[in-house]
Amino acid sequence: MSTTTLRLNEDLKSRIAEAAKRSGTTAHHFMLEAIVEKTTAAERRSEFEALADARYAEILATGEAVPWADMRAYLEARIAGEKPAHPRPRKFR
Repeated sequence: MSTTTLRLNEDLKSRIAEAAKRSGTTAHHFMLEAIVEKTTAAERRSEFEALADARYAEILATGEAVPWADMRAYLEARIAGEKPAHPRPRKFR
């Protein structure tokens, strides 16, 4: 395990100490958890953007997409507990 130094202004340092105390943990552990949460969120966002880019590229390549009205009706039916057929993509060009 490596060591990293964080330079914190006094206000942030005391806010972290108070938040850690309220959480029943140390300031060190509190900061580690915060770094893990932020890193995980950034990784998930990156994965989401890559998936969105790939799907958009597929739409451009095939010229097909599911119209929003069809998708909305499908989702509303699912929310209502129904088991509707999957909406079919259509050419948009």
